[in-house]
Amino acid sequence: MRRVIPVLATAGLAVLLTAAALPAQAVPEHRGDSTGYGTKAPYQPRQNPRTYQQAPAGFVPVFTENVSRHGSRAATDSEDGDLVLALVEKARAANGLTAKGRAFGPKVRALQAAMSGVGYGDLSGRGKQELADTATRLARRLPGLFATIAKKGERIDVVSSGQGRAVDSANIYAGTLAEKDPALKPLIGPTRTDVDRLYFHKAAGGKAYRDYLADDQRLADTLKSITDQPRTHSAACSVLRKLFRTSFVDTLSADDQVAAAQAVYNLYAIAPAMREESPGGRGWGLERFLSKRDADWFGYLSDAEDFYEKGPGFQDSDITYRMADVLLDDFFRQVEAKRAGTSDLGAELRFTHAEEIIPLAALMGLPGSTQGVTTAAPYTYATNPWRGASVAPLGANIQWDVYRKGTTYLVRMLYNEKETPFKQSCRPVSKDSKFYDLNELERCFGRRL
Repeated sequence: MRRVIPVLATAGLAVLLTAAALPAQAVPEHRGDSTGYGTKAPYQPRQNPRTYQQAPAGFVPVFTENVSRHGSRAATDSEDGDLVLALVEKARAANGLTAKGRAFGPKVRALQAAMSGVGYGDLSGRGKQELADTATRLARRLPGLFATIAKKGERIDVVSSGQGRAVDSANIYAGTLAEKDPALKPLIGPTRTDVDRLYFHKAAGGKAYRDYLADDQRLADTLKSITDQPRTHSAACSVLRKLFRTSFVDTLSADDQVAAAQAVYNLYAIAPAMREESPGGRGWGLERFLSKRDADWFGYLSDAEDFYEKGPGFQDSDITYRMADVLLDDFFRQVEAKRAGTSDLGAELRFTHAEEIIPLAALMGLPGSTQGVTTAAPYTYATNPWRGASVAPLGANIQWDVYRKGTTYLVRMLYNEKETPFKQSCRPVSKDSKFYDLNELERCFGRRL
């Protein structure tokens, strides 16, 4: 989440803007482990595999493909912890720490040390386990397919964005499949890199998107109006006054208060991803330093930024997600090659980032990613179902299982391992079925005229 100001100042009072056009926010309910964490929420499969539908009679699995976000990780840098610890030391010198503040500093130092030990931006123990568990469930879901792959000597292609945590996720996932069935090991190719399809927001095809982030005034004004609400300042004061005496908090400018509170929130949000590295693996206990209400507010601000910068965004523009077409095209291309008999692949396994999963979800019209907004009616929790923890948690994935009977090919989609219908304009093979004829998917996605 972008901070209002990157470094603390000790003088001057910034006045927060009042966003009169923004509706009042309803604070969302807490729902288990993902509450208030946005896209930093650790992964949880969304459906019991025992409840998956059976393929129609006579259809057998012949191919599977996925795209997965990397697993839980350490923060990408030490900036949040450094900012908080600098403030703690400044408050300590001024006798400005509360009892919770005195306890918070050592917690942050320990979390920082654990993240440094893992490697900033690298997979945590929890992240590695998330990928291994997802691969294990894939093998259990399609035992017949993997038996056929081994028998026929079909290849399993593994591809990543080339970024360290995505490469590691790919290797863990593929390694788990090989561990479950050693016959697959020689069929799994080395992890290769495809920047254009799996890091498209930084590739040549993402230039217009990057220009949008850098130069679009409507985007900048909207995000500023959402952040610069009185509720943000109120939440920032609430966060800081748990850690620091009011007299010390009052020495900070309004912008610095928000920046510091966001740093506290960011540490809170990343802590569950680092659970296995905590003392005894029991967690870091940062929940006691941040109220549910305040965590939810800063989680909303984080979600709003992701919504406008990566997700459905403004109704009259597809700039945030049209570049994901290269990845959706690859999904279709792989299945079509299987149908044409020109592919010797049994599985295509892809590993990437939230910057790719979120736009792809919007492009495909997946649940929660269908509703853009207008300037007059901006994104709020009360009026829009988009939530980062549901759309692209750490380890998020989209999987297509392909079945064949004669010359007919069916596709079933799993989104975070939940059977998920394709967009409304696509017709399943029967009412309430999660299986779709490939020809029908090509029609409704405009693949064939």
